Formats: sequence, structure tokens, C-alpha cells
Amino acid sequence: MTVKREQVLIEALPYIREFYDSIMVFKIGGSIMSDRTVLEDFIQDVVLLRYIGIHPIIVHGGGPEISQAMEKFGKKAEFVGGLRVTDRETLGIARMVLLGNINAELVNLIGKHGGKGIGLSGQDGMFLKARKKSPVKVQGKEPVDLGFVGEVEKVDPEILMIMAGKGYIPVVSPIAVDDEGNNLNVNADTAAGAVAIAMRAKKFFSITDVEGVRMNPDDPTSVISEFLASDFNRMVQEGVIKGGMIPKVEACVRVVQGGVDRAHIIDGRKHHAVLLELLTTEGVGTMISRS
Repeated sequence: MTVKREQVLIEALPYIREFYDSIMVFKIGGSIMSDRTVLEDFIQDVVLLRYIGIHPIIVHGGGPEISQAMEKFGKKAEFVGGLRVTDRETLGIARMVLLGNINAELVNLIGKHGGKGIGLSGQDGMFLKARKKSPVKVQGKEPVDLGFVGEVEKVDPEILMIMAGKGYIPVVSPIAVDDEGNNLNVNADTAAGAVAIAMRAKKFFSITDVEGVRMNPDDPTSVISEFLASDFNRMVQEGVIKGGMIPKVEACVRVVQGGVDRAHIIDGRKHHAVLLELLTTEGVGTMISRS
């Protein structure tokens, strides 16, 4: 049965009414940004949301791109506990990639599709404050100093509030500052979650390259449409959530427990996945809620 266009619009109406004037934070990673078609779909969705009265904020990573740039400079990427060991030269490369390449490209795409993007990092107004991460313990080895890697201490939402209130779509690079003004590289999922909590966002989206949380991890058709944050530990123990999905879901659980209404994990490879998840009854990914 063909769905008429007016039916689609009418179905969206109650969601548009519910979410009008609310803040939503979107975290995107390298796997999505590497596909131009997928990225343009996402940007179009975000610009449309802004035009219907929602205030989107994008926080982006760029791990694969940073590693590729390091190779060009003759440096090999090293990770401990999933975090990049970041010496001064690596920090410079990360800044170049995140601020000079990825952030600028996202702002350009927003403009191309009729929105007003503005690129920001933690050093702008010192809104993303961090402290140097303690050495990471590795089994059977001495603790490893990660270098210029930070843990988020505080997010000052003022500059984001001002930009969003003026109709801009803030695009945030996860480069933070410490009390002395030194730059620190922060995990993008952590930074995005901290921004969502500080902004009292209505929703948090993790845009990834999987369909969502699967009841059977090997069956892409077994996506769980919704579950409670309190079920997270049980689902890990039962093996429903495992491997690389654990930190993604954990970030969403942390955000929900921090006061955000709902968190979503959606497959950015699906055309206009954000609109389908937000403005239709069925949705397309997994939603995590407090109750």
C-alpha cells in the first residue's frame, strides 16, 4: 500500500509539536562522515529540524581521519584502553584534522543545504573544560600516560545557548581546555554526552553504522526498538549488548541518567534516519529511556 505524502506529514505533526523549541544533540563519528551521501542526508535532516523549530547541536569525532593524517606525518597511532596516546605533535595533528578539516566541512555542508552552521571547540569561550586524564592501568604493565588526553570536568552552555538561540547550528570539535588554557583531546562520545546533559537536551542521538541494539547480535533484523537504562547491566551480562556496542550504549545510558529525556542509537547509513526516528511512529533504531 502506498502511503500518501499528506499522511506522512500528518503523522509527523504531533512530534513536531512535542519537540518544538527543544534542544537535541547529535554525535557523529568517522564511519558516517567518510560516506558523502550518508553525511549529506544527515545534514539535510538536521537543517530541516532547525527550520521546524528544533535546536540541533552536532558533536563530531574523527578518529580514522586523525590516524590517516598521522601516517602521512610518519607517526603510528597507538591506543590504550580505546583512547589515543596523544603527544604534542599528535595533538597538533588532531587539531588540524578536527578543526581545520572535519569541522569546517560540516559547517560548509550546513550552509549548502540552507542552514547556518558555526564551528566551535572547547577553547571558544572555554566552554568545554577538562583535566588531564590519569595514567591508564594496563594488566601486567606499568600505567601508561596518555599525554594530552582529557576528561571532561565542566561544560558552560552559555555560548551554545546563544548560538542556538540565534538560529545557528553549533558544530563542536572535542578539543577541550584545562584551567591553564592548554588543549586536551577528549573522547567524542564523552564530550557529546556532557554537552547534552549541560544543555538539558530533549534527546541525544548516537549516529553510527549499526541498525541499533539487537536482541540477537548476529541478526540485523532483531533490533530492539526501546529499553530502559536500568536494563543495561543485565543486557551486557546476557550478551545482548557486547563488544563495540557496549561503550555506545553506555554513553547513552549515562546521558539519560544525567537528565536527558531519551537517547537514540540509529544507523546513519539509512536514508534520512534522523527524520524517520524522530517524526514517525515506528522509528528506525533503538531508544533508551529512564522509565
